[in-house]
Amino acid sequence: MSDLESLKNIKKQSVGDEPVVLDSGVGENTILSVQDLHTSFRTDNGEVSAVNGISFNLDRGKTLGIVGESGSGKSVTAYSIMQILAENGYVKSGKILYNGENILDWPEKKIRKFRGEKVSIIFQDPMTSLNPVFSVGYQLVEAVRLHTNKTKQEAKERAVEMLKLVGVNDPMLRMRKYPHELSGGMRQRVMIAMALCCEPDILIADEPTTALDVTIQAQILELMQDLQKKMGMSIIMVTHDLGVIASMCDEIIVMYGGRVCERGTADAIFYRPAHEYTKGLLRSIPRAENMNEKLVPIGGTPINLLNMPKGCAFCPRCENAMKICLEKLPDEYRVDDDHLAACWLNVADLMTG
Repeated sequence: MSDLESLKNIKKQSVGDEPVVLDSGVGENTILSVQDLHTSFRTDNGEVSAVNGISFNLDRGKTLGIVGESGSGKSVTAYSIMQILAENGYVKSGKILYNGENILDWPEKKIRKFRGEKVSIIFQDPMTSLNPVFSVGYQLVEAVRLHTNKTKQEAKERAVEMLKLVGVNDPMLRMRKYPHELSGGMRQRVMIAMALCCEPDILIADEPTTALDVTIQAQILELMQDLQKKMGMSIIMVTHDLGVIASMCDEIIVMYGGRVCERGTADAIFYRPAHEYTKGLLRSIPRAENMNEKLVPIGGTPINLLNMPKGCAFCPRCENAMKICLEKLPDEYRVDDDHLAACWLNVADLMTG
């Protein structure tokens, strides 16, 4: 019997006759359901498959973390949900269900209404997200008026109210300032205020703390958690840093090569990692209890999306890769009730254990 047949038999004994997949059904509390999403970009060198079959459900009032290196597909997943892909990008297949409706079937007019009113996004660098030639107040007021029927005065009052909510001192003064006159942390608060001015159901935060120092990072994350409790919104936190979302997320998805490597609760991911890529990410995080410990980087370079291997995308960089890892793409294997990983090593452990 070949190694592949042996692994398949062990997998069937462990998790049933069918591969483990997430329940794609939309539950009562599910506000967003992404099902088998494939997003590609047309380039001069060929088609780049940036997202390759990612699925997840987001419940009301919950926080989902999407983690991975640059180029892993996490931001493209967020932009696919917002429908703000570059001109050469398109959703090839799959579904994005908002309250049970597939937004990919919606006309452009309905999509524009969806953005801002139902889902908003905070981008990585607030300096490039805010227009430098308009005051902060002008941009906030325009955002409110674009998505609501408020008058100019009502929109201004709403903008001031939101600036107060996100902790901006002297909001009337800040309204007259231009982006370059504010600090990085203050600009990010303005971006959060702009994203929340229409009280969206879902907030997508794409690397919201990357350009900030550690102290401001903590303040911004705490602010987002406080606002979530007050407004009852759901959050998708996109980041390359596992440490940023350690205590913030109800569920974490680890992506590599446009695919899901591992998913589970924060405890499962941090204390029982089951994919070699996740283990590599965790080894690169400084630990407070042992600051003298040497950090171990992940060897090699990120996968070339134009030349994806048949099997696991992380295989070329994995020290424990087996022959099957090159030849066969692993399904998501259930490690625990709240923990899944797409790694052949988990099945191999059963054979030797």
